[in-house]
Amino acid sequence: MLPLPEHVLKTHFGYDAFLPNQRDIVAAMLDGRDVLAVMPTGAGKSICYQVPALCSDGLTLVVSPLISLMKDQVESLAQAGVSAAFINSSLSAEEQRATLEMAGDRAFTLLYVAPERLSAPSFQELCLRHPPRIVAVDEAHCISQWGQDFRPSYLGIREFVDALPVRPTIGAFTATATRRVRGDIGEALGLRDPLMVQASFDRPNLHFETRRAIASSGPGSKDGMLRQIAQDHAGKPGIVYCMTTKTVEDVCDTLQRWGFSATRYHGKLSAGERRANQEDFVYDRAQIMVATNAFGMGIDKSNVGFIVHYDMPLDVESYYQEAGRAGRDGEPADCILFYAAKDVHTAEWLISHSFEQNSVASEADRRELADRACDRLKMMTFYATTQDCLRRFLLRYFDEDAPGYCGNCGNCETQFEEVNITVEAQKLISCVYRLQQRGRRVGRAMICDIVRGSKGAKLLEAGYDTLSTYAIMREESTRRVRFLLDALIERGMLGTQSVGSGSFQVVVPTAGSAEFLRCGEAFAIKVPKEGARERDRRRRLERESGGGMPQQGGEANPRLFQILKEVRARLASEAGVPAYVVFSNHSLHDMCRRMPRTEGEFLEVAGVGRKKAERYGEAFLSAIARFAQEDEKASPTRRKSKFFAENGALPSD
Repeated sequence: MLPLPEHVLKTHFGYDAFLPNQRDIVAAMLDGRDVLAVMPTGAGKSICYQVPALCSDGLTLVVSPLISLMKDQVESLAQAGVSAAFINSSLSAEEQRATLEMAGDRAFTLLYVAPERLSAPSFQELCLRHPPRIVAVDEAHCISQWGQDFRPSYLGIREFVDALPVRPTIGAFTATATRRVRGDIGEALGLRDPLMVQASFDRPNLHFETRRAIASSGPGSKDGMLRQIAQDHAGKPGIVYCMTTKTVEDVCDTLQRWGFSATRYHGKLSAGERRANQEDFVYDRAQIMVATNAFGMGIDKSNVGFIVHYDMPLDVESYYQEAGRAGRDGEPADCILFYAAKDVHTAEWLISHSFEQNSVASEADRRELADRACDRLKMMTFYATTQDCLRRFLLRYFDEDAPGYCGNCGNCETQFEEVNITVEAQKLISCVYRLQQRGRRVGRAMICDIVRGSKGAKLLEAGYDTLSTYAIMREESTRRVRFLLDALIERGMLGTQSVGSGSFQVVVPTAGSAEFLRCGEAFAIKVPKEGARERDRRRRLERESGGGMPQQGGEANPRLFQILKEVRARLASEAGVPAYVVFSNHSLHDMCRRMPRTEGEFLEVAGVGRKKAERYGEAFLSAIARFAQEDEKASPTRRKSKFFAENGALPSD
């Protein structure tokens, strides 16, 4: 007799109840109905196909894009007492043959493969003899040419399914997909009357924040802000995403020079080095991973405490997916985006070059794809520069209603004031027009120098000191002038154009420039009140003191939490798995609050299933019992110290 879903959920995964949407998806797949589920990172997509696999009598095939995802999931399943395997290029030919033979002997419940594997004759032969009961397609947005991460190999999934003697139930899962991409997934996979699930994208434990880089060095620069963030999150794993491999190398070297434990990941490293660096991060040997967007898809490291986007991503979909890799254990985590105006230009260059090299699509399709990518970049820029609630912006982008104030993002916590900059705007726009009258076009830095009255050699040689707008903002700081200039460009009051090879941008007037000067209407922008962001940062860090542990159901003891982390690290080392595979931080916090004394009580802890309780329960119960005994002995002394401290006296010897 096959087990019930709730029994599997508790026995193998340690949860008493399904999260929202999970139960409906599991029931549909067990009834043989296709599913298309869009669920944000951390919403439990894997459970949705792993539980049906364990409640079925056939093989479940999981199509996954990355080797790291397969290895991570198979390790986690093994710890939960589930037979699973993967076939990919990390295995030798002999290992691949052995895995195929074992799969043919029904040794596995789940088998993870890359989409390219579906066309291999030996694999097709296996599936013709033993048709999979379920085919789960992870990262399903990769099948859509209109999505942000199209992979041509995904287009072969439908052909593979159609060639099977018995059609399996198909489940398509992704963390990010707009309405158009969802339609594309359903059509490309040939889904039949699928259950459509659009889970809430809201992740309440994530704190979103954008920070504008307003200097090339010092506290206001990207490096200065990153150093402060790394210090604030000391001891917590974090990921720093960069746009280019060069930036990855530079940022990683800088962090190491500052004394932080950092490693790197990008496509120009050898496969061996990428694998070693990834394992250093996953196994907590390195605190910070600096990487391009090639890193992270499928990495199930649940205890990531912060994500920094050093450069602005190309689209909101990628940003939300990458930021969502923080806080997967339910603990508070920070998602911080740095923004500088030059990031937009870099992104535009990457978009144009990537679609020029796309040999799959026609020229017309390449143009359309590039246009859509530019539209997505525009929305990403709006997110980076808005003063409105960041959570609301993200949720509305994915077609979800949200209140205008969340109270848990950088913008909602920062006090803004509206400043009238009509006069300053007129001066800056006039400067651009005066340059145009002389047939000259310059970049942002030169405009700042002109209006501030710089005596730089290049400026004087060009004769810009004879402009009527020269030194008209001499009292303003370079930082403020640059901020105002960027604001005018973002609002369309001024524009930019690439010159030469495209590596340099000049500032030019727009239709909005002429209209503004002609009408003379007031122009105002919102700016953070001086010191507000730093004050709010300190308050938030104070709220997170004690390890960032949630306080529901009583306070978790930070000393016991540290002891349990050490027990977990020892057990993980003995088992040869990452620490979070043994138990997540969320489970350790729940142990601290519940203080279980028996195996039955231990099974009530969130994330503790029967298999893990049998394997690890004795070690954790012993540690908790020792702590409780020592705490009981020490409590009279602590109460005495507290009494004397509160009464202004010291205990006598």
